[in-house]
Amino acid sequence: MRILHSSDWHLGQFFIGKSRLAEHQAFFRWLKQQIVQLDVDVLLVAGDIFDSATPPSYARELYHQLIVDLQPTGVQLVLLGGNHDSVAVLQESATLLKCLHTFVIPGYQTDIQQHLIPLKRKNGDIGAVLAAVPFLRPRDLSQREDGKSQSGQSAADKSSQLQQQIGSFYQELYQAAAELAVALGNKELPLLATGHLTTVGASSTESVREIYIGTLEALPASALPPFAYIALGHIHQAQKVAGSDFIRYCGSPIPLSFDEASQQKQLLLVEFHQGQNEPLVSSIAAPCFQPLLSLKSDFASLSSKLSPALAQLAAGQKLWLELVLTGEDALLSDIQLQLQQQLADLPVELLKLRREKRSSNNVLLQAEPSLLELTPADVFSARLTAETLSDELTARLSQLHQLALEQLQQPAETATNTTEAP
Repeated sequence: MRILHSSDWHLGQFFIGKSRLAEHQAFFRWLKQQIVQLDVDVLLVAGDIFDSATPPSYARELYHQLIVDLQPTGVQLVLLGGNHDSVAVLQESATLLKCLHTFVIPGYQTDIQQHLIPLKRKNGDIGAVLAAVPFLRPRDLSQREDGKSQSGQSAADKSSQLQQQIGSFYQELYQAAAELAVALGNKELPLLATGHLTTVGASSTESVREIYIGTLEALPASALPPFAYIALGHIHQAQKVAGSDFIRYCGSPIPLSFDEASQQKQLLLVEFHQGQNEPLVSSIAAPCFQPLLSLKSDFASLSSKLSPALAQLAAGQKLWLELVLTGEDALLSDIQLQLQQQLADLPVELLKLRREKRSSNNVLLQAEPSLLELTPADVFSARLTAETLSDELTARLSQLHQLALEQLQQPAETATNTTEAP
């Protein structure tokens, strides 16, 4: 059996005002090619299918079109809800999608059997049992007997209780998956699991810190049962957990922030061969669909430092640039206009500008950005920090602000992509 592990697609994301539609379209074409060439039986997507709980209509269309496009391949799809996904949005088409070999687990189910999915080879034989775990919200786990809150609990107590609940849930699922394997007539079937969470020691990136919604604390790997493989999502950088080849984050397929620009994005191919107790896990490098660069330079050196990246651009491509400007030029009030003039004839779009300032004794200072250097999300976030608000209200206001931005940006972006997107 061959299983392809992916996560954190974030369909519908706007990257500093730029749509990712063309990138996601290119990624889906490439993904289908990999499924065919590698003869993949199952595609697992471990959460954050959409970037927000209210994805734009084109993102939903892209999601459903992919499922239709993959039908001729015979692949079985398993899609998990993440912390960015709306349970209601994923649930609305879940029943219909079952007719297309697609299993959607939007959120926590009180019936534990709803989290168990037999994974099938293309010939119809069952090759593994999956404990399909989406993002677990504290309010969902509060339905459990071990999740009842107690008066006088501190924040640390609640965090500890949440970790214990999650650990207990995985243990229950492991036992239920083993029982299902026996009921299916093969107790030797591999038992797999998914998760959309943070684990102890996982390295996050700027995009994870900026867009994380929820209160889930890092879960120690020791709390996870001995599944043959655990496919994780939420962290955008591909990595092993606790040094294990079999507890893995595959990372996002496209960079979701500038500090991910230098990462080699990938999918993970998990192969189970008869007679072997452990799977073979290999990395499938994903192409770069939109070049990004984070560069630190003074004004005079900018052109020469850009040259290597520009030389790698394909015909018609443009480089999305984050610039940290150093030297005395960083103090100039009109530097934004000078940069625009310097970059005007180059295939470069300056999406983010930061300026570095140093004191007289060469100590690095944090320069106050001008309004031109800030995104709408930056401004709104700074405004929220000036208020005393609950975490829940802050998250809700951020969500509504993001929705308003998408509604403003979508018409122009849609018109552009209608003519330019392949």
